[in-house]
Amino acid sequence: MRTYDLTPLYRATVGFDRVADMMDRVLSADMAQPAYPPYNIEKTDDDSYRISVAVAGFSDDELSVEVKDGAVVIAAKKVEAEDTRTYLHRGIATRAFERRFQLADHVRVTGAATVDGMLHINLVREVPEALKPRQIEIAKGNKTLEAQAVDA
Repeated sequence: MRTYDLTPLYRATVGFDRVADMMDRVLSADMAQPAYPPYNIEKTDDDSYRISVAVAGFSDDELSVEVKDGAVVIAAKKVEAEDTRTYLHRGIATRAFERRFQLADHVRVTGAATVDGMLHINLVREVPEALKPRQIEIAKGNKTLEAQAVDA
């Protein structure tokens, strides 16, 4: 397994701690991520996304969606009930799980709903006005930048 030393990144940058921490976490994580439950991440619009997680066998009361530390945390725990059924084959997994999805800056959760055994979490990216591109007016004629500064 390869290891990467991100120390130079910490020494040479200011304010990128979150990016460096995320890279460190991703590079040090075990490559065998759990496959349960299956999920999709889709882009529904220019600034809208949806995470869909297969949650067959779980009721709404057994699911939780939480935003903490810049991540969406989806968890499910089956309520222990006395089951008197005898299964000949049990292929629907209802084991507890926790899935974590790291959110980028300015991405927030707008809602969650279960439909047909799928948990859908809607996300939207809202870029603040200060970070959006803005058009700069170009002076015409004999006006100089110094004259514009005096006028302002």
